[in-house]
Amino acid sequence: MLTPQDKELLAKKGISEEQIKEQLVCFEQGFPFLKLDAAASIGKGIISPDSDEQKQYLAAWDEYKNSNKTIVKFVPASGAASRMFKNLFEFLGADYDKPTTAFEKEFFAKITDFAFYNDLNEACKQNEKADIPALIAAKNYKAVVANLLNEAGLNYGALPKGLLKFHKYENGARTPLEEHLVEGALYAAGKTGRVNVHFTVSAEHKDLFRVLVEEKVKDYSLKYDVDYNITFSEQKPSTDTVAADMDNKPFRDNDKLLFRPGGHGALIENLNDLDADVIFIKNIDNVVPDKLKDDTVLYKKLIAGVLVALQKQAFKYLELLDSGKYTQEQIEEVIRFVQQKLFCRNPKIKDLEDADLVLYLRKKLNRPMRVCGMVKNVGEPGGGPFLAYNQDGTISLQILESSQIDMKDPEKKEMFEKGTHFNPVDLVCAVRDYKGHKFDLVKYVDKATGFISYKSKNGKDLKALELPGLWNGAMSDWNTVFVEVPLSTFNPVKTVNDLLRPQHQ
Repeated sequence: MLTPQDKELLAKKGISEEQIKEQLVCFEQGFPFLKLDAAASIGKGIISPDSDEQKQYLAAWDEYKNSNKTIVKFVPASGAASRMFKNLFEFLGADYDKPTTAFEKEFFAKITDFAFYNDLNEACKQNEKADIPALIAAKNYKAVVANLLNEAGLNYGALPKGLLKFHKYENGARTPLEEHLVEGALYAAGKTGRVNVHFTVSAEHKDLFRVLVEEKVKDYSLKYDVDYNITFSEQKPSTDTVAADMDNKPFRDNDKLLFRPGGHGALIENLNDLDADVIFIKNIDNVVPDKLKDDTVLYKKLIAGVLVALQKQAFKYLELLDSGKYTQEQIEEVIRFVQQKLFCRNPKIKDLEDADLVLYLRKKLNRPMRVCGMVKNVGEPGGGPFLAYNQDGTISLQILESSQIDMKDPEKKEMFEKGTHFNPVDLVCAVRDYKGHKFDLVKYVDKATGFISYKSKNGKDLKALELPGLWNGAMSDWNTVFVEVPLSTFNPVKTVNDLLRPQHQ
């Protein structure tokens, strides 16, 4: 039963009572596992273009980039980097004072290799009246960590990853935000030299992002001879989800409904608001220094070339179907394109009457399209590429998380564990139809692919609802194509010590 106070809160957030009811039903019923056909692999859903094909795709992207199309680089950058420093927070709270775990020992042994070392050293001198070598000599290790994480020092424990110094250069250090600006100049500059980069940020950090952009953007504009258009958005309050208690009733904290952020799937709304033809998507922490950017840039251009080449062909077929003037051979050609190039199969296609067949083909062609880079599986946690059944009975490519797969089914579990490839979140998306109209991306979300997790608040257990993930269920009903990209293009920073890997030095 919603109170007047509840209704006032819903109105403020832009959430309807119907949405609350739908979310509570999700807690009661849970989410079904997806029916799998197979793990995608080379030759079965993942393409690996040869050198001639690569040249054609790269040329296709160059041609597209030099047209009047709008290209945007979209970077999810919300949230604090606190998880990145989990081990160091544990060290601060430990009942011992010197590095004991392998992680702690590595952090201090290689502390001068971090791009933030000079800033940290200055913070220590100011707050402790001693530099890092002196503090380490005095075995005052925790003071060093406190100056890295706490507000009196660099405050890295509360800042987002995008604003932390990741990489050293001769003329200073760069944050991931800056590395994304550089990447944008190298593969997403349009005909006029305009580079559109959009960051999703949290409200408390937006001003810090703006300050950094204002401080740095002129230098990068001059260096790469481009004109940057940097924009920001926040996750919408209307995408928050209500928490539930263990009886699937709304969870209340001091008699108020408790809402939680809906996860990265909420960003489909932010993506939908962009005025663009093609949108690149890549996580904030997956960046490398300039000396290692060649592979990243090459394969970004390559997957974009695959996208625009496929889109061009799909548009051609849609115009053919619209004309009503086509032969049986042409319809068979369209079927082959949908099955072999877009990897979308309908087991009952032979049962369709001619008119229904054309409607089916038109529906499958006229929807958003994405091409996703896939790297070889090296045991990283996260989603992978699969051929899965859709609600309409068709089979298409999907990026699935382990939570979407029935791990109690030995066959499905083996399929997941033996998957040859892994999703590094490396996407390029086409979001306009063949008549130039923007797709309403929210209409292509599979609402049955959310996720329920268990949390607590003030000592009370609760259930939290995550919306269908941005590159999982939120893009479920898109045309999807997977391209193998090298592992060198995937360099995430999950812990601070990842910055010590050769790829980040």
